[in-house]
Amino acid sequence: MYTPPFYAIADRSECLALAGERGFGVVCAALGDMLDAVHVPFVLDRADTPAPRLRFHLARGNGLLPMIADGARLLVIVSGPDAYVSPDWYASDDQVPTWNYVTVHLGGKGRILDADELRAQVDALSAHHEARLAPKRPWTSAKMTPKRLDAMLKAITGVEMTVGTIEGKHKLAQNKALADRRGAVAGLRDRGDAASREIADLMTALD
Repeated sequence: MYTPPFYAIADRSECLALAGERGFGVVCAALGDMLDAVHVPFVLDRADTPAPRLRFHLARGNGLLPMIADGARLLVIVSGPDAYVSPDWYASDDQVPTWNYVTVHLGGKGRILDADELRAQVDALSAHHEARLAPKRPWTSAKMTPKRLDAMLKAITGVEMTVGTIEGKHKLAQNKALADRRGAVAGLRDRGDAASREIADLMTALD
């Protein structure tokens, strides 16, 4: 990922925290001349260790699975908030439109999970996202009949990627003058949508 130094998220733990909180990304696989990608929810295990583990599952017919089994390189792209920035919002003249955003890239290789690991991955994934719905009582796989749960688990395959590379980028107008950045923040807040407000908050934190 092209990342000028002033845009880089240098703190590894910050990158992992962003990815783990988001819990959704694009898994890209490359093997020889084959290239494929899929959007998946995931759980990030052991993020405080030298080799974190990222776990997800795919439908059994997904073409990424044989690539992973054959040792494909994996790249997981996790996108945070993003927003268009109009040059009219800057205090300075002769500016151009741009897009501010936050993203984390995690690279590594994967392995196929066994049946017990897959069950644990599914339970951990649902627990992570159900926790965000509090005070609703969390859904768990125990609410399913054993026969139906077994059939659903047989339709998917779990994957664990050992994270070897971590890159983070927050493009938030760090290269702009303070007056320009504050003008952009005001413009973003006026838009009113959630992503624009979140980008504005992150930009304000740079002051």
